[in-house]
Amino acid sequence: MAKSFSLEIVTPEKLFYWGDVEIVIAKTLSGEEGFMAGHVWACKLLGTGELWFREAGAKDYRLAAVSGGFIDVRTGVLVFTDSAEWPDEIDVERANISCKREEEWLERHGPENETPEEAEEHRLAIRRAENRRKVAAGGGRARK
Repeated sequence: MAKSFSLEIVTPEKLFYWGDVEIVIAKTLSGEEGFMAGHVWACKLLGTGELWFREAGAKDYRLAAVSGGFIDVRTGVLVFTDSAEWPDEIDVERANISCKREEEWLERHGPENETPEEAEEHRLAIRRAENRRKVAAGGGRARK
C-alpha cells in the first residue's frame, strides 16, 4: 500500500471532501499533474477540469468536477476551488442548457460586439458546462 496523506477540498460554500488519500491528480494551468506523499511543496493554479484521487487503501479512484482555485501541496494537499461536484450531483440537463445558452450568446454578439473579457467569460462558462457533462459521464479517462 502506498503512503497516504491528508486531502481537503474546500469551496466557498463548504468543506467538500476531507480524508486520507494515496494520490491526487488535478488539472492545473500547466496541465494535468499528479501528487503523492513526499511530493515537493508546491502551489499551483487550477483550471476547469477533473480532479481524481484514490483514498488510502482503496482500489478505485474518485472523481469530482472542479473549476478554478488552487492546490497547495505540503505534507498534505489542500484544494481551494470555486466549485466542486461529484458526478452523481451534476444536473446534466442544466449543463446542456448552460452550454447552449453561452454558445448562442457568442454567436449572436460576434467579436465586433463584445469585449475580450466578455467573450472569455462566456467561453469559460462553456468549458465549465462541458467539464460537468464529462464528469457526469465518468470522466475523460477511466482510472482503476
